[in-house]
Amino acid sequence: MSNVSEENAVTPLVSAGWLALHNGAPGLLVLDIRSAVDGGGRDAFEQAHVPGAFHTDYAKDGWRAVKGMATGLLPEVSDLKRLFARFALSPSDHVIIVSAGTSAGDFCAAARVYWTLKVAGHDKVSILDGGMLAWASDPARPLEAGAGATANGTQDYPVTLRPALRSDVAAVARLIGSEDAVLLDTRATSFFVGESKSPQALRAGRLPGAMHFDNVLAFDSAAKRLKPEHELRALFAGIDGKPAVSYCNTGHQAAITWFALSEILRQPATLYDGSMSEWTEDPVRPVATGPE
Repeated sequence: MSNVSEENAVTPLVSAGWLALHNGAPGLLVLDIRSAVDGGGRDAFEQAHVPGAFHTDYAKDGWRAVKGMATGLLPEVSDLKRLFARFALSPSDHVIIVSAGTSAGDFCAAARVYWTLKVAGHDKVSILDGGMLAWASDPARPLEAGAGATANGTQDYPVTLRPALRSDVAAVARLIGSEDAVLLDTRATSFFVGESKSPQALRAGRLPGAMHFDNVLAFDSAAKRLKPEHELRALFAGIDGKPAVSYCNTGHQAAITWFALSEILRQPATLYDGSMSEWTEDPVRPVATGPE
């Protein structure tokens, strides 16, 4: 595919109106990521989707890798190449990620796919603000039924990993007890204080010294969208521009916080994809419990 017109700057979020105006343009690739957990999956896609969209199931198609207890790791380069070949991704494509648009968890899925593409070296990527719900809210916008777009699976995407967007377990271990970055726990309070535990984590608790920020705070549940920039800036005022490492249990919920900080507020931030499911595998690694 050739590039979408250079006059259309790539932004982290695009509106349904913008997509309606540009859909079908050369170089625009619409990627519907609905899964059975978030948005009805393939069945919902085949009932109605943005015309010309590809479908890839966020939960089933290998966007997150499993290793031991860690269920949300960045896939290996070879696996990323196979994943991207499913929709014939080219470096020149502008990818528009379409989620169901119904909840904070749904936006987390979109943000995690966005992060994966960015880490793999693909810059031209945006999330449809409001997801499929926003697209379908205007009856003037067309809907397509059926299998959607398909690819021959032979495209060899030149994956070039960008470690600056990711924190691995070694990097996080170096930050324990340090003031070089903010460890941002994006889970609900019960997980943060150690009253609840994910099935993927071997121990309850948080990273020592972590700051608590429940991921749902970044999402407007009434509007079903990420909160506007000025509200996000006020919410994250306590970080004061310091580098942040966003984590949760499996690297899913933490993606919305990474997206808000890194892509909307343009503050230094990384995602710890292993999160507590990986961290607690080793009993030597410390965890903290109780109030912050």
